[in-house]
Amino acid sequence: METTEFRPKAADIPGQQLPYPARQSDMNPAPDSNLSNYKPAGKLTDKVAIITGADSGIGRAVAIAFAMEGADVAIVYNENTNDAMTTKDMVEAKGRSCLVIQADVRSSAACLDAVKQTVDRYGKLNILINNAAFQMAQESIEDLSEEQFRRTFETNIFGYFFMVKAALPHLQGAMPL
Repeated sequence: METTEFRPKAADIPGQQLPYPARQSDMNPAPDSNLSNYKPAGKLTDKVAIITGADSGIGRAVAIAFAMEGADVAIVYNENTNDAMTTKDMVEAKGRSCLVIQADVRSSAACLDAVKQTVDRYGKLNILINNAAFQMAQESIEDLSEEQFRRTFETNIFGYFFMVKAALPHLQGAMPL
């Protein structure tokens, strides 16, 4: 029996501002990350992926979908341990392994360590998904503090750079940049 997935229209969803770090359970409506309507095809059998920001939302959904496709995943998160453990449980319920790594992608050393932990655990790395992000909406640029600006840029730009630089030597079957 197929379930019908509820997908609200963007116009029907009021904007929401959640304090950092937001938990998925506080989001309304909650992201659909159980993938109950997804039909896997085994496209990632025996691959290993590292996914940043995979404790909730899009990152969680990617981790679950990759597990359904046959990949083992390492999830990198910053602060929400409960959400990360929920993602781990959901991945493992799909029959795949999930390594949980708490790390701040703003640190190049943390990114190197996250990749090292993944390669040490699984013996390889095939896929990097840079999903970690920081965003806090402000009414006006005057309301944006220098600290918030730096955190946004360091997470959303530096973090992606640091993860690519750390992962690239280990990516198997990847095309060179």
